[in-house]
Amino acid sequence: MCGIAGIISNNAENYQQEIRNMTDALIHRGPDSSHYEFYDHAALGHRRLSIIDLSENGKQPMFSDTKNECIVLNGEIYGYQDIKRQYAEYPYHGESDTEVILAMYQKKQENLIHDLPGMFAFAIWDNKKRQLFCARDRFGEKPFYYAIGKNNEFIFASEIKAIIASGLIHPQVSQDALSHYLQYGYVSSHQSIYSNIYTLPPAHQLILKDGKITVSRYYSLPAKDRTISLSEAKEEFLYLLKKAVKKQLIADVEVGSFLSGGLDSSSVVALVDEFLPHQTTISFGYDHKNNELKYAREIADKYKTNHIEVHEKKEDLVTSLLKITPYFDEPFADASFIPHYEICKAARKNLTVVLSGDVGDELFGGYHFYTVENKMKQHFSYKNIVAQFGLKLYQKLKTTSFITQKNMQYSSIMDFHLNMVRNNFNETERARLGVPSRYVQPYSFTPDTDSLNDIMRVDIENYVPGNMMVKSDRMAMANSLEVRTPFLDLDFAEFCIQLPDTLKLDNNNDKIILREAMGFYWTETIRKRHKQGFGLGVKSWFEEENLMKLSNDLLKNPDHKVFNFIDFKATQTFLNKDERHWNLLQLALWADHNNSIL
Repeated sequence: MCGIAGIISNNAENYQQEIRNMTDALIHRGPDSSHYEFYDHAALGHRRLSIIDLSENGKQPMFSDTKNECIVLNGEIYGYQDIKRQYAEYPYHGESDTEVILAMYQKKQENLIHDLPGMFAFAIWDNKKRQLFCARDRFGEKPFYYAIGKNNEFIFASEIKAIIASGLIHPQVSQDALSHYLQYGYVSSHQSIYSNIYTLPPAHQLILKDGKITVSRYYSLPAKDRTISLSEAKEEFLYLLKKAVKKQLIADVEVGSFLSGGLDSSSVVALVDEFLPHQTTISFGYDHKNNELKYAREIADKYKTNHIEVHEKKEDLVTSLLKITPYFDEPFADASFIPHYEICKAARKNLTVVLSGDVGDELFGGYHFYTVENKMKQHFSYKNIVAQFGLKLYQKLKTTSFITQKNMQYSSIMDFHLNMVRNNFNETERARLGVPSRYVQPYSFTPDTDSLNDIMRVDIENYVPGNMMVKSDRMAMANSLEVRTPFLDLDFAEFCIQLPDTLKLDNNNDKIILREAMGFYWTETIRKRHKQGFGLGVKSWFEEENLMKLSNDLLKNPDHKVFNFIDFKATQTFLNKDERHWNLLQLALWADHNNSIL
């Protein structure tokens, strides 16, 4: 994994200090080396974390054989050896996956993106065309930000901090992004927290030519469900997942696996064992009776892994927050980032690459609220005006069920999902805080408001890249660790996305397809498991005196920088030691860390 940066401008060699400042800001993403290359109109920089082709032949920025093209890549191209054989006429100098993209570009130009698998964010400077071609992977695993500098420079980098380090732009906070953050606890994958620093959305490409920026979508999620039997689905599921895992084990360093003891990570570990016996597995657990370490130990024993357990260090929570939150560059309220940071830190002591079981819940229907939404849809009151009228009268006499209440409150299961699930502040509350903007993220398909599968598709295009992949990338890169996600293999993910929802969940069971296909690989205890959260909740954290002191210092001070963006008096009404309080605290921590630039 790596960090990339670039400045496109006339007399690009004059930006040597700026490009160095940018890559220095990304040293955590690539501690092994830094390199720069310059054309008349392009300065490219790179920080390297050596994983494939550890020799000098793998270093970046990487020139093509003609020196006309130069690439900087962050990511991994899975199955690149097979692609390389398709472009055998190219005079390769090394064994890296990066060089394969240059071979593809010479033959197919921008059309290469349709044949490129893996997780990636890259930029190719074509000197003959005086054109920059950039792209980001389909599911948003790797980040890509860009901005226009004060002298009309085009600036890009893996992280916002590198763009700011260029000194070429003064960031301005986006009200739309702030609104999205307050509602969901993360910034949308289609924007950044700053109105003048942009993110290239997942599945999009960018072309810069003659000063004009063109951004376009190159990939859309499959929008229709397949008709397939359970027996056929089980066979195809297992075949595609094995193939995905095998491809993601390719590296010139050891590859390990995160192991939580849940169904998803246990499945990845089980299949890795078929290709890499005695793998290294890493588990994290808080010291409380409900931690998952005992389940992880069962799978580790079954597959005789080199198992590493990480127990909570009992480090001061405030110390952890002040150390970790700056890696996000944006406000981020998913509290699981703290244990995620710790497990990545522990993994890096032994490994450079780790496989993760992320995104199984979105692909297989693993969240409890999917089951709730399924029950809402099947309930007799769903979209039944007459029934709902009668229930409103009945409700005055006797309390109705949660399902009934939500069917009367929301127009559809999609409405419930977007405006109830994972929501911190509703539209009225955001307006009270002084942020009346309402941002609605675009999707690659037109969601059916009554479709459970489309709710999962929405999560794959919203929650996964905006929250899950941000957490995974930033916490891993903070520790110079590469995390790979086999469930996001293109062929496997597309197959799962198109499965009928009846093969994912019903009113009594979740992850039906995973349980049917992988149950044999687990222990009996694991087979009976349902989803468990990663660590303790924020309500217990607010019981710590030091966290409340930090909260008071930041959120009870009307002169704090955060109150340039939200209303002080309204904020005081939400400091109730809950998720909304945590959301506001993370916003204040972000403002505090970025005080000098805001």
